Amino acid sequence: MSETLNVQGIEVRIDGAGPTVVMLHGWPDSPALWDQAVAELQDGYRCVRFALPGYDLRQPPRPVSVDQMCDLVAAIVDAVSPDAPVTLMLHDWGCFFGYEYAARHQDRVARVVGADIGDTNAGAYLKALTAKEKLMIAGYQLWLAIAWKLGPLTPGLADRMTRWMARTIGCRTPAAEIGWQMNYPYAMQWFGVFGGLRGVARVDKVFGPKLPTLFFYGKCKPFMFHSERWLAQLGSTPGCEVHGLESGHWLMKQQPQAFNRAVRQWLDRGTMLR
Repeated sequence: MSETLNVQGIEVRIDGAGPTVVMLHGWPDSPALWDQAVAELQDGYRCVRFALPGYDLRQPPRPVSVDQMCDLVAAIVDAVSPDAPVTLMLHDWGCFFGYEYAARHQDRVARVVGADIGDTNAGAYLKALTAKEKLMIAGYQLWLAIAWKLGPLTPGLADRMTRWMARTIGCRTPAAEIGWQMNYPYAMQWFGVFGGLRGVARVDKVFGPKLPTLFFYGKCKPFMFHSERWLAQLGSTPGCEVHGLESGHWLMKQQPQAFNRAVRQWLDRGTMLR
């Protein structure tokens, strides 16, 4: 069973039947990131996917603020599941925006699957980063933020910068599907455009304490996007789980069987409990 909706100019694809799972990808990906997850889940779950604003290169650039992104996710959730809370499945910037939506609308979210981005706005995470790790993070993020700034002026150069960085950090998305338009979250973070990223909810105060959370992280990376304290908190919270996989950042592609099996088992247990 498959259908599509249009919500605020965003094409929303729905596959399968059952409790609703809304999937948000990150940089520099598309809804195709979740193809294998949908194949695993659609016989028991209703899988909802869409491209983040600005990430469909067939459309004009469409940067949005945090508030606008949360409003869009809210409109999509209300359209696909008006009478029941949903599960969110999130990766990369999809985690950032999905976490913020869930923190603002806890009554509309039953549980959260987060992939490789955790409590990056917690003091425990920031204090644990070494100087080298901070420089590495700032280096790739500023590169992408600058590429976004250059995009309207020199789109060819901005695209090459973006695709080069994607290859450098191990992204497997085809180069033709990557463009500078996708980089606006980094410009929000480093240049404060579109309202910046200040004032968002503390991840460690919501996910685990208030919402059941399944968190995955790739072990094979030069730095992490979570604190050990948050992993311990999730691991000791009933209904929550943590899985470290032998992979990099794109763990649902690099370890699809382990990722999808753990997601399905966790979702099935939660569904049976209700």
